[in-house]
Amino acid sequence: QVQLVESGGGLVQAGGSLRLSCAASGRIRSIYDMAWYRQAPGKQRELVATITKGGSTNYASSVKGRFTISRDNAKNTVYLQMNSLKPEDTATYYCNAESSIGPYWGQGTQVTVSS
Repeated sequence: QVQLVESGGGLVQAGGSLRLSCAASGRIRSIYDMAWYRQAPGKQRELVATITKGGSTNYASSVKGRFTISRDNAKNTVYLQMNSLKPEDTATYYCNAESSIGPYWGQGTQVTVSS
C-alpha cells in the first residue's frame, strides 16, 4: 500500500501563490510517476501536472508557465508551486502516485482563489 497526504491548500487572492505538498509513505519504492490533479465543483477531475521518477515534467496548458511540479525523492514528497493564481484555479487538488502495485490518491486539499 501507498499512503499520500497532501497539505498546503488555502484561500488566496488572485495573483497570489501557494505551494502544495504531497508526502508519500508505505511501499514508496514501488512509485514511479507522480502527478497533481484538480476537480472543481460540477466538473470532471483534470490533470494539472506530472513528474516522472527521473524528474521529467508535463503540464496542462492552462497552468503552464504559472505552476511548477517538483519532487524530492529523498523526502518522498512531491510539490506543486502555484504562482499567479486565478479564480478559475479554485478546486480540490489531489496527489496521485502511479506504482507497480496500482494507482493511489491522496484525500485532496482545497485551493480557493478569490477575485
